[in-house]
Amino acid sequence: MLDGIVQSADGTRIAYSAWGDGDPIVIIDGATAHRATTPENAAAAERLADEFRVINYDRRGRGASADTAPYAPEREFEDLAAVIAQAGGGRPATVFGWSSGGLLALNAAQAGVPIARLAVFEPPVVVGDARPPLRADYVERLDAAVAEGRPGDAVLLFLTDAVGLPPEMAAGVREDASMWAQLEAIAPTIAYDGRQVGETMSGRPLRPDLWDAIDVPVLVLHGDATWPQLAAGARAVADHLPTAMLRAVPGENHGTSGEVLAAALRDFVKEN
Repeated sequence: MLDGIVQSADGTRIAYSAWGDGDPIVIIDGATAHRATTPENAAAAERLADEFRVINYDRRGRGASADTAPYAPEREFEDLAAVIAQAGGGRPATVFGWSSGGLLALNAAQAGVPIARLAVFEPPVVVGDARPPLRADYVERLDAAVAEGRPGDAVLLFLTDAVGLPPEMAAGVREDASMWAQLEAIAPTIAYDGRQVGETMSGRPLRPDLWDAIDVPVLVLHGDATWPQLAAGARAVADHLPTAMLRAVPGENHGTSGEVLAAALRDFVKEN
């Protein structure tokens, strides 16, 4: 494994880890996650390193990566482009995104970042009445909590409104002091994912022009034991994209092991 730094277009330093050589596979974490909290990424990378150069990076504002204000979703497209160009050797990459990291990947592909194929795991999409939609002022409430020095309130808002945990379960998360401190430390970045989500959790059908420039193969994964609304969201994304295929991962919920992820990505690349 090699740790390194790339410089994004606005000068922000983005930290990454890389394994192996070959065509690049880039892993993007979802909301609140980064390299130190997702050991399954390293486990998958180690299994794929015999054929691929696997890159896992800390999104801006998390882990060892820096941040530069003001935030805009396009800054994270530039971060991904820098990772592909500098850490991946400039070759079009296979990009995999967990949860809202999958929406970032889709949005970046729509914006023209050089991506050869896309894989996403349970992107947060709310269509119909599978669950209550995300309130229209969600991002503004996150921003206000952080600006007013209430990072814990931002985390609670994310856990209840975005994740959908009952308030008592979200309060239980707070009892783990170490985990809660980590969540509060990256609270300013939760709104970043809220902006990447955009209208996809509104409960309305996906707009016809959403991701209409994506013409590369797309793999949409979901656990067959996941929450019904997450499976419904994955199906909605797969149905929306003409080049997409949908696969259920046996026995999994909102995540999977490095071994299962590595096998799914290897098969996806070889089939496409």
